[in-house]
Amino acid sequence: MNVKRWVALIVAGVLLLFSLGINTIFALFKADFLGDFDSLMAGNNLDVYENVIEGDNYDKRIAYLKVDGTIQDIGSSSLWQPVAYDHQFFLDQLDNILYDDTIQGIVLSVNSPGGGVKESAEIYKKLLKIKEERQIPIYVSMDSMAASGGYYISAPADKIFAHRDTITGSIGVIMQSINYQALAEKVGVKFETFKSGEHKDMLSPMRDVTPEERAMMQDMINETYEEFVDIVEQGRNMSEADVKKVADGRILGGTKALEAGLVDEIGDEEAAIAALRADFGLEDAVLFEYAYDMGGWQSYVGMKIGSMFGPSAEEKMLMKIMTDYNAPKMMYLYGEY
Repeated sequence: MNVKRWVALIVAGVLLLFSLGINTIFALFKADFLGDFDSLMAGNNLDVYENVIEGDNYDKRIAYLKVDGTIQDIGSSSLWQPVAYDHQFFLDQLDNILYDDTIQGIVLSVNSPGGGVKESAEIYKKLLKIKEERQIPIYVSMDSMAASGGYYISAPADKIFAHRDTITGSIGVIMQSINYQALAEKVGVKFETFKSGEHKDMLSPMRDVTPEERAMMQDMINETYEEFVDIVEQGRNMSEADVKKVADGRILGGTKALEAGLVDEIGDEEAAIAALRADFGLEDAVLFEYAYDMGGWQSYVGMKIGSMFGPSAEEKMLMKIMTDYNAPKMMYLYGEY
């Protein structure tokens, strides 16, 4: 490791320790002034802070959660590399709610085209566990898009709000692969494959899919699709026939989704929050959101240090190419794939 890297690591370490110290002091003062130490850190996860948005009753609180971006587990945000959607951090928030008795409701803002089948199912299962064990209401506010996996995680909500121009629906499963066999042959590239079984290289980009393999893959897709339909049936109290009328992958605007029974009301985020407060006597409840830290100048300094000593754009691209594993997988996803 060269000198530049050692200097970067030392500076980052000092900044991290200093940042933790400052954040802890500020948080302690904040908690003391509010008379509620539980507002410092949520549930059982001491790495998660809370930011109060509005309200003054700390005995009854509403958690504001947000899924913004593609639902996939691509790692956690760090000093050097923030991510748009941090899957593990979101699951941690749900775990905190499960063990925090002061939380009496959830407003979930969804702005997502969906994502991985596995990741969407993880969110759904935790939301369902919260409903069953905590018996608190969950209201969803759909933003510009809540399609496919974005709808999947919305389905268990007690009430769903959407804008008129929200893109939602896209109920279904997709799995794609690329076949560049003809291109490889054209440029003189030849792949040699050694395999233990006939289907070990299924969906290889270097050969055609056989009819038998196509049937296997379609069976997998159909099974996962039926699970999605069941989720909507249970969450929306709809019949299978009614769900399947719109569960052919089509997208719907907010008004059409309301007519189909996929959402409950046309309204924005403020309407969803106001409805939850009024429906469950939480008018003065604190509305709060989770955050990585207290924010402030430390984050700015961290970004500057990252730009000075972190990997260059070329290094990041090379690392991405070397570490990405692009095997086909089933997705609850609308849009580019």
